[in-house]
Amino acid sequence: MKHFATLLVSVLVCSQLSAQKLYYGDEKWPEQDTASKFYTVKGERHGVSYFKKHHFKDVQYFPTDKLSFEVYHSPDVMYHWYRKWAEQFPNIVDLYEVAKSYEGRPILQMTITNKKTGKHTDKPAAYFEAGRHSGEVTSSEAILWLTQHLLENYGKDPSITQLVDTKTIYLRPQNNPDGANMYLFTAQRNRSTVRPKDDDRDGLLDEDPEEDLDGDGVIYQIRKKATTKAEKEKADYVLDPRDPSGRLMKKVLEGKGEWLVYTEGIDNDGDGKYNEDGIGGLDNHRNYPENWRPDQGGDRSGRGYTQGGAGEYPLSEIETRSTVLFLLQHPHISVVNSMDTRVPMHLRPPSTSKSAESMFPSDLAIYKHMDSLGLSFTGYPWAGDVYDTYSTRSKTDRMTGDPSKPNPLFGHGPDFGYFYYGSVWYGDELWNGGAMKDYNKDGQYDEYDGLMWDDEANKKQGFKPWTKFMHPVLGEVEIGGFHPKFFAQNGPAWQLENWISKQSRFNLAMAKELPQIDLKDVTVKPLANNEYEIKVTWSNVGKLPVALEQAKLVKIVQEDRVTLDIDKELLKGFENAKAVVTLPALYDKTIYSDYTQVGQQKEATFRVKLNQTTSIKAKVKLLSTRGGYKEKEIAIGK
Repeated sequence: MKHFATLLVSVLVCSQLSAQKLYYGDEKWPEQDTASKFYTVKGERHGVSYFKKHHFKDVQYFPTDKLSFEVYHSPDVMYHWYRKWAEQFPNIVDLYEVAKSYEGRPILQMTITNKKTGKHTDKPAAYFEAGRHSGEVTSSEAILWLTQHLLENYGKDPSITQLVDTKTIYLRPQNNPDGANMYLFTAQRNRSTVRPKDDDRDGLLDEDPEEDLDGDGVIYQIRKKATTKAEKEKADYVLDPRDPSGRLMKKVLEGKGEWLVYTEGIDNDGDGKYNEDGIGGLDNHRNYPENWRPDQGGDRSGRGYTQGGAGEYPLSEIETRSTVLFLLQHPHISVVNSMDTRVPMHLRPPSTSKSAESMFPSDLAIYKHMDSLGLSFTGYPWAGDVYDTYSTRSKTDRMTGDPSKPNPLFGHGPDFGYFYYGSVWYGDELWNGGAMKDYNKDGQYDEYDGLMWDDEANKKQGFKPWTKFMHPVLGEVEIGGFHPKFFAQNGPAWQLENWISKQSRFNLAMAKELPQIDLKDVTVKPLANNEYEIKVTWSNVGKLPVALEQAKLVKIVQEDRVTLDIDKELLKGFENAKAVVTLPALYDKTIYSDYTQVGQQKEATFRVKLNQTTSIKAKVKLLSTRGGYKEKEIAIGK
């Protein structure tokens, strides 16, 4: 009966929503329905689909006249500014919808380039996105900050002006607006899309979400002192001896602890686990096609690898699919940063092997340069590959004491970015859980350091003191711990701009290193018998090659080439035509010139014989997939 009532309420709320206008600016989504006290997510599930709304002090839910980064912004507020900027800067901005999310929200993207200097697809390009993971909202703020920085400094800062005049920047602040809205308007959390998923593989969908038991709008932790024999056999936490106040918990092996720790809620499905199957459960950052592995339970042998949250198949989720399809349709993009939140790190490929084992040495050198460039702006404690550096950033397992070892991530963005797409691709992580310095000088930056910083600098707002509560099943417990949204996963709002500005300056610096084909000179020289030599000279004046070695291997880019475009009417008649291209001699009159390296100067030579006394017009076209497109009109003949 309980499930039927839940389903009935969900159907009624969905019916009311569907009856509203579908135009984006009107009241359509639960976050925009100010009359309702509940937030409803779409999809048929065995658990509840509606949750009490909550507004956090760290979040701005309605736009004002000024954009400030002392607060987080809801997706609607971000989209408000994107629409406003599109109207304010029509000569350098295009705003468009690249896809609709699982629930049907628009996923908006912006293109920034000077339209008067050429089409966006004719220029070297960078792509920056965020919001893939529902709760990692700091990353979205970094995109918003970078967007404003570019637009407000165009025409004022010479380097930014040159960048926008000669390059293209693609910006996507919210790649998962469904999850971000649920995160910012309710106590709920999830990994990515809100599409129902059977996380615990019990045949039920999303039947055991977290519950805000004490009604404060935040899902904290529950701790319970083990008293019975059964509880003591399962107890896997102790009070951390580093913290005399008794606030910090330390995980130990099962049976060696004195406490049990749960996320706030109840065991809805009675399986002894708490909140293990909440809203959604898919992971857009395990859904890329490169090195994808089946979701948990998908390995029939029981001896292979699986990847939690991977989805039914690669690119099964529209949010990931829209990113990949856009990139494949825009192969002129050389630099990507698809950002996340929580571990302060410049994170790059490989995700399933060590760098030296699987990367071309020259490509690895470029990535190591970018690692150093990033650290020069951010000062993060780590920069490097996913497989090794990320997995071993803590030298030992704190629970077992075993040394850390490399660990693969499958279907991961950085691997797609390098091995499949052949680009410089980062998946940077912002924020550090408050671990600003090593307070106890143990060489680790961990929860203890975060707690000390919260006491010292954050007015103790990041940690809720453990408070007694009578749990309907567990009995007397305590609720408390780090604020999961605006301390553990994202920083307090007053820290926001410091983090996103430094990260964005690194992204901007990478964009300034894009390759750039420069058409140096085109000369026309008369020869004997009314034949003319056309010599084309160009170079790569950027700081990146027009193709990484991996890009050449997987053929994501074509080699640089030069063509001579002459009116087809003049070319009719073969050797008797009014204009005959005698060099190159092959039928295909395109000159293929391999790939132009940084600082390299190249030239190509055409010869044209005229069978008429008057001159003709022609157009020299220099085409480089990632170096850009250049053309110049010339006259051949007297």
